[in-house]
Amino acid sequence: MTSHRTPPEPPPTLVLVAHGSRDPRTLTTVHALLDRVRALRPGLPVRLGHIELNAPLLPDTLAALGTAESPGSAGSAVLVPLLLGRGHHVKHDIPAAAAAAPARTLVAAALGPHPLLVDALHARLLEAGWPPAPGAAARARAGVVLAAAGSRDPDSAADTGRTAVLLAERLGVPVVPAYASAAAPTVPEAVRALTARGRRRIALASYFTAPGRFHAESAGAAPWIAAAPLGAHPTMARLVLHRYEEAREHEEARARTATPAGSGARPLLPV
Repeated sequence: MTSHRTPPEPPPTLVLVAHGSRDPRTLTTVHALLDRVRALRPGLPVRLGHIELNAPLLPDTLAALGTAESPGSAGSAVLVPLLLGRGHHVKHDIPAAAAAAPARTLVAAALGPHPLLVDALHARLLEAGWPPAPGAAARARAGVVLAAAGSRDPDSAADTGRTAVLLAERLGVPVVPAYASAAAPTVPEAVRALTARGRRRIALASYFTAPGRFHAESAGAAPWIAAAPLGAHPTMARLVLHRYEEAREHEEARARTATPAGSGARPLLPV
């Protein structure tokens, strides 16, 4: 007798949701990150959608899932924000686009805060010239400004502050969060605050996903070294996949709780 087995359902498409930028380096960086994600997980459908300014826009990416326009894509998706904290885009814009999509969707958490981000920030500082193993005397003179884009949402500031705490624990020096827009303190203000505490070797850690105006302005205010943005660092690709799997695990746990055993019901992937 021939056994007819139902082929396994393909995994949901990972949709990386970038903000979008007029700076062409941003799109190049995002595509490089996508390439790293694909290299880490061959066979996983990976797509890109932008909130604004660049194509493809997120609604267009979601509309194309499971069609000839997006070969190899499953009809469901996990949206992973290429954003570092909870702000308006993560709380409102991305869930709204997901809810309006024909595809079944989950929205993953923002990338930060997370220890993998601290790994990437540390690596970028080392590339810029931060000493690999500073002694006690060097740490007593040093400090770091964690430069972020900024948001009016207090949860976004809390997330940046948590990352600053984690980075300070890693480096053994004070780390002060600062913002390029919409929040305080600014990078120059944070530098002055560290200087007032007797810190004379002040580095800038770039809490940005790609090069652009905010990074350039922040780096220009650094009195010592300024790290590159997080960009397509290999750890960022690992974090994107972690958020993807985390969202799927949370949904599976929710479905097990909500679905009676033996009912045969198969959960969708709701927002």
